[in-house]
Amino acid sequence: MLATSDLWFRYQDEPVLKGLNLDFSLSPVTGLVGANGCGKSTLFMNLSGLLRPQKGAVLWQGKPLDYSKRGLLALRQQVATVFQDPEQQIFYTDIDSDIAFSLRNLGVPEAEITRRVDEALTLVDAQHFRHQPIQCLSHGQKKRVAIAGALVLQARYLLLDEPTAGLDPAGRTQMIAIIRRIVAQGNHVIISSHDIDLIYEISDAVYVLRQGQILTHGAPGEVFACTEAMEQAGLTQPWLVKLHTQLGLPLCKTETEFFHRMQKCVFREAS
Repeated sequence: MLATSDLWFRYQDEPVLKGLNLDFSLSPVTGLVGANGCGKSTLFMNLSGLLRPQKGAVLWQGKPLDYSKRGLLALRQQVATVFQDPEQQIFYTDIDSDIAFSLRNLGVPEAEITRRVDEALTLVDAQHFRHQPIQCLSHGQKKRVAIAGALVLQARYLLLDEPTAGLDPAGRTQMIAIIRRIVAQGNHVIISSHDIDLIYEISDAVYVLRQGQILTHGAPGEVFACTEAMEQAGLTQPWLVKLHTQLGLPLCKTETEFFHRMQKCVFREAS
């Protein structure tokens, strides 16, 4: 269980997170959205133990987080973070060594390292470029290497910061497929993103942050359909939700579902 209880964090005298009560164990994919400066990045750093709240707590397995060296090491084997810029997490020039870096630091046997690296590369669809120098990879490929580096830890929770930033449409589609495969293995994914359409499509629950507080939360369809809350948060509605609220069209979760429904309507009217 990963959660927060009355979490407060401030930089100097400026409160950034204000009494947050969140539970990330209830849904496979949880989305975090909000305008710049709402506290998403600070929340991620608190969840991973990089920052420590001045009041309240991050809860792991129902208990306040242990900030000792041993406690943080145990947490980071179960709660892994992938930053927006993959360059922050890539240290080697060859992919296999980079992905295996954390496991070798933990003293994992080489045979087990090989198995986990192979599994992670397959999960992020990176087997076909695993022998290329990292400096020759595209931005999207580097993102997948960074995710693989987190997956080898077999963490139960994966924190993804802007996973689709800088990706072309094909790369974005591939990233969604990767996230779905990660969740299918029984893991939890927490996504912080300005890609509102991504959050709507892939999340099971959404928290909307505004000035360090929870403005609203719930199922994506309900949250994003509330135009007043979206305006208060400084956000625009996902395009599929906007078609529903402004034109009265059926509320669809994905683009594929939308066009399938529209196609059925056209055929029905033509017959």
